Amino acid sequence: MSLLSGRIIQSISGFYYVEAADAVFECKAKGNFRKKNITPLVGDIVQIETVDDKGTVIEISERKNALIRPPVANIDILFIIASVEDPKPNLYVLDKLSAFAEFHKIEPVIVFSKCDLGYYNNYLDIYSKSSLKTICCSSLSGDGIDEIVKLIGGNICAFTGNSGVGKSSILNAIVPELALPTNSISSKLGRGKHTTRTVSLYKIADGYVADTPGFSSLDFENTSERIYKEELPECFPEFAPFVEHCKFNTSCSHVADKGCAVVDAVNKGIIAKERHESYVRMYGEVKNLNKWD
Repeated sequence: MSLLSGRIIQSISGFYYVEAADAVFECKAKGNFRKKNITPLVGDIVQIETVDDKGTVIEISERKNALIRPPVANIDILFIIASVEDPKPNLYVLDKLSAFAEFHKIEPVIVFSKCDLGYYNNYLDIYSKSSLKTICCSSLSGDGIDEIVKLIGGNICAFTGNSGVGKSSILNAIVPELALPTNSISSKLGRGKHTTRTVSLYKIADGYVADTPGFSSLDFENTSERIYKEELPECFPEFAPFVEHCKFNTSCSHVADKGCAVVDAVNKGIIAKERHESYVRMYGEVKNLNKWD
């Protein structure tokens, strides 16, 4: 019996596939996890006891983050993909996903794809006023692909975005041998029809990319995804320099309050009005929700 440290790269029907010592071990979880209401997640760093190619997960290291939907841990970067054309970007969806990432201590990276098809400087102007990293790319010309590759290296990453925005085309540009079909990354990566809710990690560009269903259907009224009104301003990092200067400080909603430094920054063009409009819309969704409900 050997004791190894590794990472869970796939979970299917109670079996955990752990990459350790240049091999992959099929593992079951130790029984006391269930008693403690702990579930191992894809992305977890774990200790396993192994015999041949089988093993048992006996310990889970402290997590950087842990999501319920999709069930994955220790995500470093969320690439949020939107196409410049066909379809045009929905900035509210981008901002909602970036807020979700910020809340879970995941770095959001905004990627505008299909930049060969249309004008995109207006989108760059919006996000240049935030601290969010923004990339324009084209899977046809290769522009921006190297920037994405550099960010993947050494990290656990996930890609999300509405159907048709070019997620598969970007991955094909990074790793051409994948030859992923448009609008689907599942078939080439080996996920059958019975495992479409499974999260899997795949080694790409010296890092991992998580094939993760679930990011695109965020619902802030769902308690597992809810960001309360008190927490929402922290999910818009460009607000930070102004929040403490608000007239009402912690009680300020930053929506339209007189004396609000955030609203003043929007009026002066320091904070993009489109980002603030997304914030106001999100605030409206959660303003009547309380943590004790």
